[in-house]
Amino acid sequence: QVQLVESGGGSVLPGGSLRLSCVISGNHNRKYNMAWFRQAPGKEREGIASIEMNDYIHPYANSIKGRFTLSRDDAKNTLYLQMNNLKPEDTAMYYCAASGYPGTIGHLSPLSLWTIWGQGTQVTVSS
Repeated sequence: QVQLVESGGGSVLPGGSLRLSCVISGNHNRKYNMAWFRQAPGKEREGIASIEMNDYIHPYANSIKGRFTLSRDDAKNTLYLQMNNLKPEDTAMYYCAASGYPGTIGHLSPLSLWTIWGQGTQVTVSS
């Protein structure tokens, strides 16, 4: 069974940086479409970045463009999200997700297409 485990969250000052990691573990021998989502209290889950099986990276959500960078290390079965110049509005629980969907899929696709989810890692940006 494939599992996703996120790490790297924490509390930082505005302008600070964090790097989130998402490790894929379990019985798998394939590549997945992967994405990062976040959910702030009282708000809907927001897709912010995604990469397809063919390594195509979709345009980032406007809210993070120019500040966050998604990358993947297939040798380590790990997805990353480098977050720079963090703002208080970035405060949220961050989740990674995976999908074996064979067609085009990104972080703006229906959540139902993302079938494997991690438990989340909290990011808090506050002075």
